[in-house]
Amino acid sequence: MSNISVKLPDGSARELEAGATVADLASSIGAGLARAALAGKVNGVLVDLSCALEDGAEVEIITKKSAEALDILRHSCAHVMAAAVQHVFGEVEFGIGPSIEDGFYYDMKLPRAISPDDFETIEAEMAKIIAADEQFVREGVTLDQAREIFAAQPLKLELIEEYAAEGRDLSIYRLGDFCDLCAGPHIPSAGKIASFKIMKTAGAYWRGDAENEMLTRLYGTAWFAKKDLEQYLFRIEEAEKRDHRKLGRDLGIYTMFEEAGPGLPLYLPAGARVIRLMQEWLRKELYRRGYEEVITPHIYKSDVWKTSGHYGFYKDNMYFFNINEGTEEEPRLSEFGVKPMNCPGHVLLYKNDIHSYREMPIRFFEFGTVYRHELSGAVHGLFRARGFTQDDAHVFCREDQVIDEIESIMDVVDLIMGTFDLEYHCEISTRPDESIGTDEMWEKAESFLRQALERRGVDYEINPKDGAFYGPKIDVKVKDSLGRTWQCSTIQVDFNLPERFDITYRTAENSEARPWMLHRAIFGSIERFLGILIEHTAGNLPLWLAPTQVEIIPIADRHLEYANEVAAQLRAAGGRVEVATQSEPMRAKIARAEARKVPYMLVVGDKEAENKQVSVREHSEGDKGMMDLDAFVKIIEDARV
Repeated sequence: MSNISVKLPDGSARELEAGATVADLASSIGAGLARAALAGKVNGVLVDLSCALEDGAEVEIITKKSAEALDILRHSCAHVMAAAVQHVFGEVEFGIGPSIEDGFYYDMKLPRAISPDDFETIEAEMAKIIAADEQFVREGVTLDQAREIFAAQPLKLELIEEYAAEGRDLSIYRLGDFCDLCAGPHIPSAGKIASFKIMKTAGAYWRGDAENEMLTRLYGTAWFAKKDLEQYLFRIEEAEKRDHRKLGRDLGIYTMFEEAGPGLPLYLPAGARVIRLMQEWLRKELYRRGYEEVITPHIYKSDVWKTSGHYGFYKDNMYFFNINEGTEEEPRLSEFGVKPMNCPGHVLLYKNDIHSYREMPIRFFEFGTVYRHELSGAVHGLFRARGFTQDDAHVFCREDQVIDEIESIMDVVDLIMGTFDLEYHCEISTRPDESIGTDEMWEKAESFLRQALERRGVDYEINPKDGAFYGPKIDVKVKDSLGRTWQCSTIQVDFNLPERFDITYRTAENSEARPWMLHRAIFGSIERFLGILIEHTAGNLPLWLAPTQVEIIPIADRHLEYANEVAAQLRAAGGRVEVATQSEPMRAKIARAEARKVPYMLVVGDKEAENKQVSVREHSEGDKGMMDLDAFVKIIEDARV
């Protein structure tokens, strides 16, 4: 029998017998790797260990250290959970069971409702399958075979017909007496699952379509080690404590009213104050960096949205209405749309004047409130709302200025993320299959984005084909104190709007040229960023951003006069101060201020009034001792925006 040669990730080649599998390759390298092997990657495609290799293939062995390992483990655990559910419930119609971030789920139609009380029974059945080390066995099947195997599974039959119509190969995986339609890959056997837990259940429309029937979605998580599961459960518990929806209510940041509509937060005084502080802080920085503030309408005639392309591409996410600009007898209806984005207004402002190459770059910014139609089931506190404010800016520049402008924007990203102690990484999203613009424009734009990040020494990943149809972009993703990743800032090249609105500038040669246009939002949605901050800090906002910086607590009513005197001095220094005037014990006043996460509490009594001092308590840290009032005023002055 002839041999084959495969190439390993280090560039070396390895000779194997014809018909050898990924598992055989792992064994030929070493017994340790054979034990650790979970799957393989052949010519960039993930496969089972049982996959036969061909001559010249590039092969990588997947172990638990590989980036793809957890996804494979969790997908396999979804099958284990489905098998256990079938054992417990009997007649079950199965949908799909993918891996997701931090876990997996399976959609299914059950003979009865499932509740958390069932979780322990299902987990016990899963433990039996894992203890038996049941093997995952893959089989390729024909369309007729698949129809026969899943004759009693209507949801699977729907998928089978769809996959066959697309020309996809059909395969099944067997796990003991459980059989599933699946492309794989999977771990070799269930015994590789070291730690798992069923997390929750929810309703889910089949394939996400509200016209389809509602199924039961069962969520779980799986890890390679028990300690990893414990850490994950701790993070989940901590995240629940930090939930911005709960803290937002407790701290008086915002509220929601059903009669006002879903996804439309109403900001209480404390929340409005925080948002305005964020805006004032950033506004000063942007003015210093050569930006000019503009204000644009909340609504435009539909003509604007037709010119911009939003009417054709984004209409379902917008709110449109008609205004009668005639009379009742002779109506003349005009269609208007509420803005989902600020861009068209900024382009119109640019178009208001004739521009020279000498003026470039022109940087417009706006704290513009926009409205987007999100499904009521998709809205989620401040993270996903129908109405929100963006720190939007648009830069119009010459081609030779693009890299410098992107670098300048990244400097603002550094400032903001550094101020809030948020780590970040960048992704460059490149040209999708459907796009406008020439090859040359896309190549230049993607090169400019790469060069700007490389100049600043910023690591980045390429996100292939995930750019907008009108240009590539940089996405800035931040990591919070719980290790969660959030999409925040975006820097986007736009080939579309300059063309659609026909904007130009006068060149040095006195000809007309099209400017380059960069969209950028650093906070993104200011409200969403605030939600991230609340969870990142557990509601303990930094002193300069806290809605109330100081709570003054008089020991007795006779100390109110001095408390108000202290408050007046702090307010004169720009401080945000409240005086606890309630007739209740001092410890109750301190407890209330602690619950509201006020950074400083100043206790004042006879001694403090006599010596013009304050007794300082810091939130979560307790008593800091006596301090001269002037010295404490300096602390507040230094925290002024």
